[in-house]
Amino acid sequence: MAQNLMTPGVYIEEKNGFPGSVVEVATAIPAFIGYTQKASRNGKSLLNQPTRVTSFADYLALFGGAFAPKFTLSDPASGDRNLVSINGAEKNVAYKTDNIFYLYSSIRLFYSNGGGTCYIVSVGTYANKESLPIVKEELLGTSRDANDKIIEGGLAKLAKELEPTMVVIPDAVHLGEDAYEVYKQVLAHCVKMQSRFGIFDLFDGYNAREMDVNNVNVFREKIGSEYLSYAAAYYPWLETNIVSKSEVTFKNLDESIDLTAILPEARAVDLVSKFPKTEDEFKAKLIADKPNLSDEEVVLELPKYIANQENNYHLGLIATSPTYSTLLDEIRATMNLLPTAGAMAGIYTMVDNSRGVWKAPANISLNAVVKPSVNITHDQQEDLNVNALSGKSINAIRTFPGVGTLVWGGRTLDGNSLDWKYINVRRTIIMLEQSIKLALRAYVFEPNDANTWVTVKSMVNNFLTEKWKQGALAGASTDDAFDVQIGLGTTMTALDILEGKMLISVKLAIVRPAEFIVVTFEQQMQKS
Repeated sequence: MAQNLMTPGVYIEEKNGFPGSVVEVATAIPAFIGYTQKASRNGKSLLNQPTRVTSFADYLALFGGAFAPKFTLSDPASGDRNLVSINGAEKNVAYKTDNIFYLYSSIRLFYSNGGGTCYIVSVGTYANKESLPIVKEELLGTSRDANDKIIEGGLAKLAKELEPTMVVIPDAVHLGEDAYEVYKQVLAHCVKMQSRFGIFDLFDGYNAREMDVNNVNVFREKIGSEYLSYAAAYYPWLETNIVSKSEVTFKNLDESIDLTAILPEARAVDLVSKFPKTEDEFKAKLIADKPNLSDEEVVLELPKYIANQENNYHLGLIATSPTYSTLLDEIRATMNLLPTAGAMAGIYTMVDNSRGVWKAPANISLNAVVKPSVNITHDQQEDLNVNALSGKSINAIRTFPGVGTLVWGGRTLDGNSLDWKYINVRRTIIMLEQSIKLALRAYVFEPNDANTWVTVKSMVNNFLTEKWKQGALAGASTDDAFDVQIGLGTTMTALDILEGKMLISVKLAIVRPAEFIVVTFEQQMQKS
């Protein structure tokens, strides 16, 4: 009774007429870890701080834009794919050392494919830097400062956030085989949190023209054998149109490239020879063009003048030199070759929001994607999808004539497990577990008796019934779809109750995708 009845009068006591409810947790909130242009909000650093953003505009405001990479030209080696013809000789176009960062473009792919709310963990900034190495320890959050003190960030700092449900580290692919050490840490992190799922790429997909079986085998060997149901891998990389023509200019050419030596067009060479090379030369040209400007006006006018001169120079080279245009096109194609994880995070989000987490994120077309970097055939995908030796499935991205580029696989890395082979099964179980777990917090330290057991069972039953109606659970009736048990003699002994344990058993029939559809035809005799 709520009150001590000692004074005559009328007393009101309100009672709850309904049991507690289970609310479905969010399932489509990826966390991206990597390098950004900046990391600040209102002058305060966001470096190594998981930060929630709800749109691409939010990302730009807090973390800035893309890195402007430099490219070099070299004699091609076996297997090089980014080739351009210069004066009749083929040259390989390649990123300058420590000039590759994929987080920004991956975020653009994420939002192009249905992305929404996500978390960003910036582990380093590249503003005003000509290069920046990608460091495994920074991504994992185990780097050290000048005093040998561990700087907690990256994946380690993400452990303190409860909302993210996916982990994506696009920049890990450039760590070589160390990328797989990062992936193993992501798997361990997901298992520890029990609420997350990793999305992985094979590390050297950027230089493949044909399916590299050795690369696939290395991935399977290096990824280990623990916690495989908590992640999925995708292959190959994607040729996208994320980077537009306007984003690539002569500024993306390394200083070692002499345009006067490689451009065969005389008018273009003349433009190059007359173009100012230093700020002092631009300043002298500005003063010559506008002699009436004061010293203060020159200082104010110079940045805008330089920008206009550079734009005119770039447009002039395009107009006079097909070789220059071809070179920039190849640089743009190289910048547009991206790992798949960002796009897949967007696909997961779109499918979760439109169909539900129990729908497999497969047979879905990709936006802002021209084609996969490697054309995988039906026969080649057999070993990717089902591998008897390792049991580790890799999901293929394939192009089909008249249809486009589709995600053509829906398996976790634990591809031979009857329990956890499918992505939607693992992620649906995560959603159900976390939803019920959060709802049951209200009953910690409640009396461990039949009244509480009935309330808890009713609450879980109501939630699972709703999920069954939505299509998350298989079965003609709720009795076929799930079973919830709790009580003395059912899930608990008297000793369990003495030890303060309330044990609940939940059995589920999760819907599974129709991965293989077989139609059988046979002829029959004419009946009339």
